[in-house]
Amino acid sequence: MKNKVILAYSGGLDTSVLIKWLQENHDVDVITFTMELGQQIDLKQVAEKAHSLSVKNHYSVDGTEEFVLKHVFPAIKANALYEGKYPMATALGRPLIAKKLVEIAQKENAIAVVHGCTGKGNDQVRFDVTVKALAPDLKVMAPVREWGMSRKEEIKYAKEKGISIPHLSDPYSIDQNLWGRSIECGHLENADQEPLEEIYELTISPEDAPDKSEYVTIKFEAGCPVALNGKEMKPVALIEKLNEIAGKHGVGRVDHIEDRLVGIKSREIYESPAAEVLMEAHKDLEKMVLTRHELEFKKLIDEKWTQLVYTGLWIDPLREALEAFIDKTQERVCGEVKMKLYKGRCWAVARSSPMSLYNKNLATYEVETDFNQAYAEGFIELWGLPTKVANILKEKVKKEKQC
Repeated sequence: MKNKVILAYSGGLDTSVLIKWLQENHDVDVITFTMELGQQIDLKQVAEKAHSLSVKNHYSVDGTEEFVLKHVFPAIKANALYEGKYPMATALGRPLIAKKLVEIAQKENAIAVVHGCTGKGNDQVRFDVTVKALAPDLKVMAPVREWGMSRKEEIKYAKEKGISIPHLSDPYSIDQNLWGRSIECGHLENADQEPLEEIYELTISPEDAPDKSEYVTIKFEAGCPVALNGKEMKPVALIEKLNEIAGKHGVGRVDHIEDRLVGIKSREIYESPAAEVLMEAHKDLEKMVLTRHELEFKKLIDEKWTQLVYTGLWIDPLREALEAFIDKTQERVCGEVKMKLYKGRCWAVARSSPMSLYNKNLATYEVETDFNQAYAEGFIELWGLPTKVANILKEKVKKEKQC
Protein backbone atom coordinates (compact mmCIF):
# COMPACT_ATOMS: atom_id res chain seq x y z
CA MET A 1 0.00 0.00 0.00
CA LYS A 2 1.14 3.51 -0.80
CA ASN A 3 1.57 6.15 1.86
CA LYS A 4 -1.23 8.71 2.06
CA VAL A 5 -1.01 12.51 2.21
CA ILE A 6 -3.81 15.03 2.83
CA LEU A 7 -3.83 18.03 0.49
CA ALA A 8 -5.62 21.30 1.25
CA TYR A 9 -7.36 21.60 -2.12
CA SER A 10 -8.97 24.71 -3.60
CA GLY A 11 -9.52 23.49 -7.15
CA GLY A 12 -7.22 26.19 -8.52
CA LEU A 13 -4.03 25.99 -10.52
CA ASP A 14 -1.47 25.42 -7.74
CA THR A 15 -3.29 22.70 -5.82
CA SER A 16 -4.50 20.91 -8.97
CA VAL A 17 -0.94 20.74 -10.25
CA LEU A 18 0.11 19.56 -6.79
CA ILE A 19 -2.05 16.43 -7.05
CA LYS A 20 -0.25 15.17 -10.13
CA TRP A 21 3.14 16.36 -8.90
CA LEU A 22 2.77 14.45 -5.63
CA GLN A 23 1.60 11.32 -7.40
CA GLU A 24 4.53 11.39 -9.80
CA ASN A 25 7.33 12.63 -7.56
CA HIS A 26 6.46 11.02 -4.22
CA ASP A 27 4.44 8.00 -5.35
CA VAL A 28 1.72 8.61 -2.76
CA ASP A 29 -2.04 8.37 -2.61
CA VAL A 30 -3.40 11.90 -2.46
CA ILE A 31 -6.49 12.63 -0.39
CA THR A 32 -7.92 16.10 -0.95
CA PHE A 33 -9.78 18.33 1.48
CA THR A 34 -11.80 21.45 0.71
CA MET A 35 -13.39 23.71 3.32
CA GLU A 36 -16.18 26.21 2.74
CA LEU A 37 -15.66 29.31 4.87
CA GLY A 38 -18.22 31.53 3.22
CA GLN A 39 -16.41 32.00 -0.08
CA GLN A 40 -19.42 30.36 -1.78
CA ILE A 41 -17.54 27.74 -3.74
CA ASP A 42 -19.29 24.79 -5.35
CA LEU A 43 -18.08 21.96 -3.11
CA LYS A 44 -19.59 19.33 -5.41
CA GLN A 45 -17.79 20.74 -8.42
CA VAL A 46 -14.47 20.89 -6.57
CA ALA A 47 -14.91 17.29 -5.43
CA GLU A 48 -15.63 16.13 -8.98
CA LYS A 49 -12.49 17.85 -10.21
CA ALA A 50 -10.40 16.25 -7.48
CA HIS A 51 -11.71 12.79 -8.38
CA SER A 52 -11.00 13.46 -12.06
CA LEU A 53 -7.35 13.83 -11.05
CA SER A 54 -7.35 10.34 -9.52
CA VAL A 55 -7.27 11.25 -5.85
CA LYS A 56 -7.70 8.40 -3.38
CA ASN A 57 -10.50 10.18 -1.53
CA HIS A 58 -11.95 13.66 -1.11
CA TYR A 59 -13.44 15.45 1.89
CA SER A 60 -15.70 18.50 1.74
CA VAL A 61 -16.56 20.41 4.91
CA ASP A 62 -18.70 23.50 5.44
CA GLY A 63 -16.98 25.23 8.35
CA THR A 64 -18.55 28.66 7.92
CA GLU A 65 -20.47 28.72 11.20
CA GLU A 66 -17.53 27.41 13.21
CA PHE A 67 -15.31 29.96 11.50
CA VAL A 68 -17.58 32.83 12.53
CA LEU A 69 -18.25 31.68 16.10
CA LYS A 70 -14.74 30.54 17.04
CA HIS A 71 -12.54 32.80 14.91
CA VAL A 72 -14.37 35.88 13.59
CA PHE A 73 -16.26 36.74 16.78
CA PRO A 74 -13.09 36.61 18.93
CA ALA A 75 -11.50 38.91 16.35
CA ILE A 76 -14.35 41.40 16.70
CA LYS A 77 -14.01 41.35 20.48
CA ALA A 78 -10.27 41.98 20.07
CA ASN A 79 -10.78 44.79 17.51
CA ALA A 80 -8.35 42.81 15.37
CA LEU A 81 -6.98 44.98 12.58
CA TYR A 82 -3.38 44.11 11.68
CA GLU A 83 -1.34 47.32 11.41
CA GLY A 84 -4.61 49.17 11.91
CA LYS A 85 -5.95 48.11 8.51
CA TYR A 86 -6.31 44.40 7.77
CA PRO A 87 -9.28 42.52 9.34
CA MET A 88 -7.26 39.30 8.91
CA ALA A 89 -9.84 37.29 6.98
CA THR A 90 -7.27 34.86 5.59
CA ALA A 91 -5.23 34.75 8.80
CA LEU A 92 -8.32 33.79 10.82
CA GLY A 93 -9.32 31.00 8.44
CA ARG A 94 -5.99 29.20 8.10
CA PRO A 95 -5.76 27.66 11.60
CA LEU A 96 -9.25 26.19 11.22
CA ILE A 97 -8.30 24.60 7.90
CA ALA A 98 -5.06 23.31 9.44
CA LYS A 99 -6.97 21.77 12.35
CA LYS A 100 -9.31 19.93 9.97
CA LEU A 101 -6.34 18.74 7.90
CA VAL A 102 -4.87 17.16 11.03
CA GLU A 103 -8.17 15.49 11.93
CA ILE A 104 -8.47 13.93 8.47
CA ALA A 105 -4.80 12.92 8.43
CA GLN A 106 -5.23 11.09 11.73
CA LYS A 107 -8.44 9.44 10.51
CA GLU A 108 -6.75 8.27 7.30
CA ASN A 109 -3.44 7.34 8.94
CA ALA A 110 -1.67 9.70 6.55
CA ILE A 111 2.03 10.44 6.85
CA ALA A 112 1.75 14.13 5.91
CA VAL A 113 -0.45 17.09 5.15
CA VAL A 114 0.28 19.22 2.11
CA HIS A 115 -0.46 22.88 1.32
CA GLY A 116 0.21 25.06 -1.69
CA CYS A 117 1.79 28.05 0.05
CA THR A 118 4.88 29.78 -1.28
CA GLY A 119 7.97 30.60 0.75
CA LYS A 120 7.27 34.34 0.67
CA GLY A 121 3.91 34.57 2.40
CA ASN A 122 2.42 34.27 5.86
CA ASP A 123 0.15 31.30 5.18
CA GLN A 124 3.00 28.79 5.16
CA VAL A 125 3.75 29.74 8.77
CA ARG A 126 0.10 29.54 9.80
CA PHE A 127 -0.30 26.05 8.36
CA ASP A 128 3.06 24.66 9.45
CA VAL A 129 2.97 25.91 13.03
CA THR A 130 -0.64 24.88 13.65
CA VAL A 131 -0.16 21.38 12.22
CA LYS A 132 3.10 20.78 14.09
CA ALA A 133 1.58 22.00 17.35
CA LEU A 134 -1.47 19.75 17.01
CA ALA A 135 0.33 16.71 15.60
CA PRO A 136 4.12 16.87 16.14
CA ASP A 137 4.72 13.54 14.38
CA LEU A 138 2.82 14.56 11.24
CA LYS A 139 4.97 15.75 8.35
CA VAL A 140 4.12 19.03 6.60
CA MET A 141 4.89 19.28 2.90
CA ALA A 142 4.97 22.54 0.91
CA PRO A 143 6.03 21.56 -2.63
CA VAL A 144 5.64 25.08 -4.04
CA ARG A 145 8.58 26.10 -1.83
CA GLU A 146 10.78 23.49 -3.47
CA TRP A 147 9.66 22.81 -7.04
CA GLY A 148 10.72 26.21 -8.42
CA MET A 149 8.06 26.37 -11.14
CA SER A 150 6.91 29.77 -12.41
CA ARG A 151 3.24 30.41 -13.14
CA LYS A 152 3.89 29.86 -16.86
CA GLU A 153 5.61 26.57 -16.10
CA GLU A 154 2.70 25.49 -13.90
CA ILE A 155 0.25 26.24 -16.71
CA LYS A 156 2.40 24.27 -19.15
CA TYR A 157 2.58 21.36 -16.70
CA ALA A 158 -1.20 21.47 -16.23
CA LYS A 159 -1.80 21.34 -19.97
CA GLU A 160 0.61 18.44 -20.38
CA LYS A 161 -1.21 16.49 -17.68
CA GLY A 162 -4.66 17.33 -18.99
CA ILE A 163 -5.59 19.39 -15.93
CA SER A 164 -8.45 21.77 -16.62
CA ILE A 165 -7.83 25.15 -15.01
CA PRO A 166 -10.32 28.01 -15.51
CA HIS A 167 -9.25 31.66 -15.76
CA LEU A 168 -5.65 30.94 -16.72
CA SER A 169 -5.40 34.49 -18.04
CA ASP A 170 -6.40 36.01 -14.69
CA PRO A 171 -3.26 37.74 -13.34
CA TYR A 172 -4.53 38.02 -9.76
CA SER A 173 -4.13 35.79 -6.74
CA ILE A 174 -7.34 35.88 -4.70
CA ASP A 175 -8.32 34.42 -1.35
CA GLN A 176 -11.81 34.85 0.02
CA ASN A 177 -14.03 33.86 2.89
CA LEU A 178 -17.05 35.33 4.65
CA TRP A 179 -14.95 37.87 6.57
CA GLY A 180 -13.18 39.34 3.55
CA ARG A 181 -11.40 39.06 0.25
CA SER A 182 -7.71 39.62 -0.55
CA ILE A 183 -6.34 40.43 -4.01
CA GLU A 184 -2.67 40.26 -4.98
CA CYS A 185 -0.35 40.06 -8.02
CA GLY A 186 -0.72 41.54 -11.48
CA HIS A 187 -0.51 45.33 -11.70
CA LEU A 188 -1.11 45.54 -7.94
CA GLU A 189 2.58 44.78 -7.40
CA ASN A 190 3.26 48.30 -8.67
CA ALA A 191 2.69 50.18 -5.43
CA ASP A 192 2.71 53.54 -7.26
CA GLN A 193 -0.34 52.63 -9.35
CA GLU A 194 -4.00 52.85 -8.37
CA PRO A 195 -5.81 49.49 -8.50
CA LEU A 196 -8.04 48.91 -11.50
CA GLU A 197 -11.74 48.77 -10.70
CA GLU A 198 -11.92 45.28 -12.19
CA ILE A 199 -10.33 43.68 -9.12
CA TYR A 200 -13.26 44.43 -6.80
CA GLU A 201 -16.27 42.15 -6.35
CA LEU A 202 -17.71 42.80 -2.89
CA THR A 203 -17.70 46.61 -3.02
CA ILE A 204 -18.90 49.16 -5.51
CA SER A 205 -16.71 52.15 -6.33
CA PRO A 206 -17.42 54.93 -3.80
CA GLU A 207 -17.94 57.32 -6.74
CA ASP A 208 -20.72 55.07 -8.04
CA ALA A 209 -22.25 54.42 -4.63
CA PRO A 210 -25.72 55.83 -3.86
CA ASP A 211 -25.90 59.59 -3.32
CA LYS A 212 -28.14 58.97 -0.33
CA SER A 213 -26.63 57.64 2.88
CA GLU A 214 -27.98 54.56 4.65
CA TYR A 215 -28.14 53.72 8.35
CA VAL A 216 -27.72 50.33 9.98
CA THR A 217 -28.19 49.55 13.65
CA ILE A 218 -26.17 46.72 15.15
CA LYS A 219 -26.98 45.11 18.47
CA PHE A 220 -24.19 43.53 20.49
CA GLU A 221 -24.31 41.08 23.37
CA ALA A 222 -21.07 40.22 25.20
CA GLY A 223 -19.13 41.91 22.40
CA CYS A 224 -20.71 39.89 19.57
CA PRO A 225 -23.24 41.13 16.98
CA VAL A 226 -26.63 39.47 17.42
CA ALA A 227 -29.09 41.69 15.53
CA LEU A 228 -29.17 43.97 12.49
CA ASN A 229 -31.71 46.79 12.17
CA GLY A 230 -33.77 45.41 15.03
CA LYS A 231 -33.90 41.87 13.65
CA GLU A 232 -32.10 39.08 15.48
CA MET A 233 -30.06 37.04 13.03
CA LYS A 234 -27.78 34.03 13.08
CA PRO A 235 -24.09 34.98 12.91
CA VAL A 236 -23.42 33.87 9.32
CA ALA A 237 -26.61 35.46 7.97
CA LEU A 238 -25.88 38.73 9.77
CA ILE A 239 -22.42 39.04 8.23
CA GLU A 240 -23.71 38.08 4.79
CA LYS A 241 -26.42 40.74 4.94
CA LEU A 242 -24.05 43.40 6.21
CA ASN A 243 -21.55 42.55 3.46
CA GLU A 244 -24.31 43.19 0.96
CA ILE A 245 -25.48 46.48 2.50
CA ALA A 246 -22.04 47.99 3.16
CA GLY A 247 -20.58 46.76 -0.13
CA LYS A 248 -23.34 48.62 -1.95
CA HIS A 249 -21.97 51.84 -0.44
CA GLY A 250 -18.33 51.09 -1.27
CA VAL A 251 -17.44 50.45 2.36
CA GLY A 252 -14.61 48.08 3.23
CA ARG A 253 -11.82 48.74 0.73
CA VAL A 254 -8.25 48.62 2.04
CA ASP A 255 -5.10 49.44 0.06
CA HIS A 256 -1.94 49.50 2.15
CA ILE A 257 1.67 48.46 2.48
CA GLU A 258 1.84 45.54 4.89
CA ASP A 259 4.72 43.99 6.82
CA ARG A 260 4.67 40.26 6.27
CA LEU A 261 6.06 37.96 8.93
CA VAL A 262 8.93 36.88 6.68
CA GLY A 263 10.20 40.47 6.52
CA ILE A 264 8.87 41.49 3.11
CA LYS A 265 6.82 44.64 2.64
CA SER A 266 3.83 43.80 0.47
CA ARG A 267 1.17 45.89 -1.24
CA GLU A 268 -2.16 44.39 -0.16
CA ILE A 269 -5.71 45.02 -1.35
CA TYR A 270 -8.65 43.86 0.74
CA GLU A 271 -12.43 44.03 0.59
CA SER A 272 -14.21 43.53 3.90
CA PRO A 273 -17.51 45.49 4.06
CA ALA A 274 -19.11 43.79 7.07
CA ALA A 275 -15.82 43.64 8.94
CA GLU A 276 -15.24 47.39 8.70
CA VAL A 277 -18.75 48.25 9.90
CA LEU A 278 -18.74 45.74 12.75
CA MET A 279 -15.27 46.71 13.95
CA GLU A 280 -16.10 50.41 13.99
CA ALA A 281 -19.41 49.78 15.78
CA HIS A 282 -17.78 47.50 18.34
CA LYS A 283 -15.00 49.96 19.16
CA ASP A 284 -17.54 52.74 19.56
CA LEU A 285 -19.65 50.71 21.98
CA GLU A 286 -16.58 49.77 24.01
CA LYS A 287 -15.85 53.46 24.54
CA MET A 288 -19.26 53.85 26.14
CA VAL A 289 -19.15 50.90 28.53
CA LEU A 290 -15.49 50.38 29.47
CA THR A 291 -13.47 52.60 31.78
CA ARG A 292 -10.52 54.65 30.57
CA HIS A 293 -8.13 52.26 32.27
CA GLU A 294 -9.74 49.20 30.67
CA LEU A 295 -9.64 50.80 27.24
CA GLU A 296 -5.99 51.81 27.51
CA PHE A 297 -4.86 48.39 28.66
CA LYS A 298 -7.13 46.52 26.25
CA LYS A 299 -5.47 48.28 23.29
CA LEU A 300 -2.23 46.56 24.26
CA ILE A 301 -3.93 43.20 24.65
CA ASP A 302 -5.82 43.59 21.36
CA GLU A 303 -2.64 44.45 19.50
CA LYS A 304 -0.82 41.41 20.89
CA TRP A 305 -3.77 39.12 20.12
CA THR A 306 -3.84 40.40 16.55
CA GLN A 307 -0.11 39.95 16.14
CA LEU A 308 -0.27 36.35 17.38
CA VAL A 309 -3.02 35.46 14.93
CA TYR A 310 -1.40 37.22 11.97
CA THR A 311 1.95 35.52 12.59
CA GLY A 312 0.51 32.02 12.72
CA LEU A 313 0.41 31.52 16.48
CA TRP A 314 -3.31 30.86 16.86
CA ILE A 315 -2.53 27.67 18.74
CA ASP A 316 -0.16 29.39 21.19
CA PRO A 317 -1.28 29.35 24.87
CA LEU A 318 -0.82 33.11 25.06
CA ARG A 319 -3.77 33.68 22.71
CA GLU A 320 -6.09 31.81 25.05
CA ALA A 321 -4.72 33.72 28.04
CA LEU A 322 -5.27 37.05 26.31
CA GLU A 323 -8.80 36.01 25.35
CA ALA A 324 -9.60 35.35 29.01
CA PHE A 325 -8.99 39.04 29.69
CA ILE A 326 -10.78 40.14 26.53
CA ASP A 327 -13.83 38.00 27.28
CA LYS A 328 -14.04 39.46 30.78
CA THR A 329 -14.19 43.00 29.39
CA GLN A 330 -16.83 41.95 26.86
CA GLU A 331 -19.33 40.98 29.54
CA ARG A 332 -20.43 44.63 29.59
CA VAL A 333 -20.16 45.30 25.85
CA CYS A 334 -23.90 45.14 25.26
CA GLY A 335 -26.08 47.62 23.43
CA GLU A 336 -26.83 49.13 20.04
CA VAL A 337 -24.77 51.27 17.68
CA LYS A 338 -26.25 53.19 14.75
CA MET A 339 -23.82 53.40 11.82
CA LYS A 340 -24.00 55.72 8.82
CA LEU A 341 -22.78 54.44 5.44
CA TYR A 342 -21.95 56.86 2.66
CA LYS A 343 -19.59 56.88 -0.31
CA GLY A 344 -17.02 54.41 0.99
CA ARG A 345 -17.14 55.50 4.63
CA CYS A 346 -18.89 54.29 7.75
CA TRP A 347 -19.06 55.92 11.17
CA ALA A 348 -21.10 55.74 14.36
CA VAL A 349 -23.75 58.41 14.80
CA ALA A 350 -25.62 57.09 17.86
CA ARG A 351 -25.24 54.46 20.53
CA SER A 352 -27.01 53.17 23.64
CA SER A 353 -26.32 50.55 26.29
CA PRO A 354 -27.76 49.38 29.61
CA MET A 355 -24.12 49.24 30.77
CA SER A 356 -23.30 52.79 29.65
CA LEU A 357 -20.85 54.81 31.75
CA TYR A 358 -21.96 57.94 29.97
CA ASN A 359 -23.99 60.12 32.34
CA LYS A 360 -25.65 63.12 30.76
CA ASN A 361 -26.16 64.79 34.15
CA LEU A 362 -22.40 64.67 34.70
CA ALA A 363 -21.38 65.58 31.16
CA THR A 364 -23.82 68.42 30.52
CA TYR A 365 -22.56 71.99 30.30
CA GLU A 366 -25.81 73.30 31.71
CA VAL A 367 -25.70 75.03 35.09
CA GLU A 368 -27.69 72.29 36.79
CA THR A 369 -25.40 69.27 36.81
CA ASP A 370 -24.34 66.48 39.13
CA PHE A 371 -20.73 67.53 38.64
CA ASN A 372 -19.40 69.77 41.43
CA GLN A 373 -17.20 72.28 39.63
CA ALA A 374 -15.70 73.44 42.90
CA TYR A 375 -13.67 70.23 42.96
CA ALA A 376 -11.86 71.21 39.77
CA GLU A 377 -9.44 73.71 41.34
CA GLY A 378 -8.01 71.23 43.85
CA PHE A 379 -7.85 68.50 41.24
CA ILE A 380 -5.91 70.71 38.82
CA GLU A 381 -3.48 71.72 41.57
CA LEU A 382 -2.68 68.10 42.44
CA TRP A 383 -2.71 66.88 38.83
CA GLY A 384 -0.23 69.49 37.70
CA LEU A 385 1.95 69.41 40.85
CA PRO A 386 4.72 67.13 39.43
CA THR A 387 4.95 69.24 36.27
CA LYS A 388 5.02 72.43 38.31
CA VAL A 389 7.76 71.17 40.65
CA ALA A 390 9.87 69.88 37.74
CA ASN A 391 9.76 73.22 35.97
CA ILE A 392 10.59 75.15 39.15
CA LEU A 393 13.68 72.97 39.54
CA LYS A 394 14.55 73.39 35.87
CA GLU A 395 14.53 77.18 36.17
CA LYS A 396 16.52 77.06 39.41
CA VAL A 397 19.27 74.96 37.80
CA LYS A 398 19.36 77.27 34.79
CA LYS A 399 19.88 80.33 37.00
CA GLU A 400 22.62 78.61 39.01
CA LYS A 401 24.49 77.77 35.79
CA GLN A 402 24.26 81.41 34.70
CA CYS A 403 25.84 82.48 37.97
